[in-house]
Amino acid sequence: MSNQTYKQKKKMSKDKIYADPQKTIPPFEFNRQVVEVFDDMLERSVPLYRESILRQAQITASKYQPGTRIYDLGCSNGNLGIALCREMKDQDFRMIAVDSSAPMLETFARRLSAIDNNDQVQLQENDIRQVPLENASVVIINLTLQFLPVTDRAKLIHNIHQALVPGGVLLLTEKVVHGNTGLNGLQQDFYYRFKAENGYSQMEISQKREALENVLVPETVETHRERLRQGGFNAIDVWLKWFNFASILAVKD
Repeated sequence: MSNQTYKQKKKMSKDKIYADPQKTIPPFEFNRQVVEVFDDMLERSVPLYRESILRQAQITASKYQPGTRIYDLGCSNGNLGIALCREMKDQDFRMIAVDSSAPMLETFARRLSAIDNNDQVQLQENDIRQVPLENASVVIINLTLQFLPVTDRAKLIHNIHQALVPGGVLLLTEKVVHGNTGLNGLQQDFYYRFKAENGYSQMEISQKREALENVLVPETVETHRERLRQGGFNAIDVWLKWFNFASILAVKD
């Protein structure tokens, strides 16, 4: 796809979900309306998103162990999966991509049909807490753990550690908060500035924030680190961070 074609497609799919005032704002969900504008929403709402996806695909390719599995838990419309197919185009691998949103998986399936090594990616509509995990060398969770009840997160991390082979890695990207009130406020201010610079109005920012209230529950980096340690991981690194977004690499010794 040429740059011009991509820009045209992106313009056609512009996120305007919260552009008009709404009397009642329903909780955010990954329905068909969101799926149709999802990439534009990501580009304008998640700092360094494309950089994160590219590097995760490269890390996955470098850490993949032949004969094992890659799991993408909360794969959405397949941005990571497509990037990985391109990165590993001459290498055999097996990836299981899981999401609970049927419209997301429909989009992912259409995108896979346009590339050559699509048979190496298996799509599964499921709750990521219900997926049997085994024989994995890489597990990816991109901006997904934050949507699970806090009480369910430790068990998932433990299960992932159990499923990883020695030397296997977990790639976790999350929106985060800071334990210091002043620093947390600064991070939030710069995040809302980022969204405004990308064309979102104050009303859109406010209404989206209300829609995500009690749906997306972020935690501190320290909380994530401690959960990973409790889950069995000892080698942990925050390899990318932008104010209140963090990407973490955890390795099973």
